[in-house]
Amino acid sequence: MSAGLSPHLGSFYSRGGGGRLGPSEEEIPVPQGAHPSVGHLWDCRQHLQLAPCPPHNAPGRVRSSTFRKCLQSIRGPGELTKDTLYLRSCQAHRVVPASCFLRQGRTPELNLRHRGLGPQGARALASALTSNPYVKRLDLRDNGLCGAGVEALAGALRKTSIISDVDLSENQMGVVGAQAICAALTVNPTMQKVQLAGNGLEEHAARYLAELLLAHTGLKSLDLSYNQLNDHAGEILGPALAENTGLTELNISWNHLRGPGAVAFARGLEANIFLRVLDISYNGFGDPGASAVGEALKTNNVLEELSMSNNRISAVGALSLGLGLRVNQTLRILVMSRNPMRGEGCFGVLKSVQENPTSALELLDFSEIQVDKEFDDLASSVKLLLPALHVKTAAHRVKYKKELPSVLTPSLPVSVPK
Repeated sequence: MSAGLSPHLGSFYSRGGGGRLGPSEEEIPVPQGAHPSVGHLWDCRQHLQLAPCPPHNAPGRVRSSTFRKCLQSIRGPGELTKDTLYLRSCQAHRVVPASCFLRQGRTPELNLRHRGLGPQGARALASALTSNPYVKRLDLRDNGLCGAGVEALAGALRKTSIISDVDLSENQMGVVGAQAICAALTVNPTMQKVQLAGNGLEEHAARYLAELLLAHTGLKSLDLSYNQLNDHAGEILGPALAENTGLTELNISWNHLRGPGAVAFARGLEANIFLRVLDISYNGFGDPGASAVGEALKTNNVLEELSMSNNRISAVGALSLGLGLRVNQTLRILVMSRNPMRGEGCFGVLKSVQENPTSALELLDFSEIQVDKEFDDLASSVKLLLPALHVKTAAHRVKYKKELPSVLTPSLPVSVPK
């Protein structure tokens, strides 16, 4: 046994798996560089108050009885079944178990973001999730899962009726992963919130996303931000958005929606009767897209929050958008910051609001756009008509406390990775 190794753990741990195994025991491999005192299940000393083990880089093995003793110290014997399944799955896929999962107990949230699980770790986890009756929110953001890892998790999500909130952002899933996860969610009515941001999704993935929007009526919140969805993707997603029955929050910011794709997407908004929160900021809607959104606002009587920041909208597009604001009665928040509309465009939008005494607007955000005294005078006049309205410009910062719609109110606390 290495110097300094805890007597409790040292009798079971060896670099080469030395020592005679009992009839019901097996050796669980410790991959190169993994160590009982670093980051995963091997850190049993945290719970058992064992002495630290000396660092080393050689691969080793841990007897299965060690895991059982460690786990029994963490939770009751009745909860070991799912952990045993997970450990065996980790052994089969030759990956280090994630201690967060083993410490999870009966808490409803499993936060494994930034853990570097990779495809193999995802496969090991998927096997255990199908038999876990407690996890309702699964956070696997930034784990390098790639398409293969997401495919494995999709199999588990297809079967579970417990998990309703999943974050698979920043995992390079690509079209392979998008196809797998959308197919799985389509047949899982339990799922209510899905985050797929930063996954390199392009127009080829839009087809599967559209199928999800058309088939899933229980999904309430979808995050597709920081992807590469382009014009063609907008032309595919627009009709699906028009037919969707259930989604109340959609974030598709930081994509490449522009031209005909932006117009098609906006037309989908016009026909949608469920969406309450939409973020299309940091795309390229331009004036044609802004005009199409204005047309949508004439008939849409559901949308409450719209963010269109940084969309290449000039004064011409702003005036077209304002035509919808003249009649819309439900929009509470409109964010148009960082658009090249200048003071002229801001004035036109605010003038349209003034002409609508039934407007529900509470926040009109023109951040980082310079306005003149004429605009300020108009804002003062509109304030008399709509006392609840806050107008934000480059020169005027206002305090506005947004009340989140019920769908955005987190039902579970977001834990900090340990």
